[in-house]
Amino acid sequence: QVQLVESGGGLVQDGASVGLSCAATGQTFTTRAVGWFRQAPGKEHEFVAAITWDGLTIRYADSVKGRFTVSRDNDKNTAYLRMNNLKPEDTAIYYCAVTPQYYSGAYYGTGQYPYWGPGTQVTVSS
Repeated sequence: QVQLVESGGGLVQDGASVGLSCAATGQTFTTRAVGWFRQAPGKEHEFVAAITWDGLTIRYADSVKGRFTVSRDNDKNTAYLRMNNLKPEDTAIYYCAVTPQYYSGAYYGTGQYPYWGPGTQVTVSS
């Protein structure tokens, strides 16, 4: 099994930038796609971004395209989400998740990701 822990959240001002990290331990990280999701109060999990195991395919939600950047460093077993020009509507708990090994896509759906971190809160004040 693979364990994930997010870090880097906090309280920021409208327009600020924040970088999140997702550190993986346990079973192999390098052969898994990584997804970032968020959940605002009273809402369902929302897809944010995903990156394939090799970093060659990346997808973003329309709401974050051009502002957020997903990346990974397989040597460090870590994925990243750089968030620029944050808005109050970006306020949520942010989760990273990974697929089973050898899944080849950058998936939108939560069902493709059986392993999740506990999440980190990002709050954007106006």
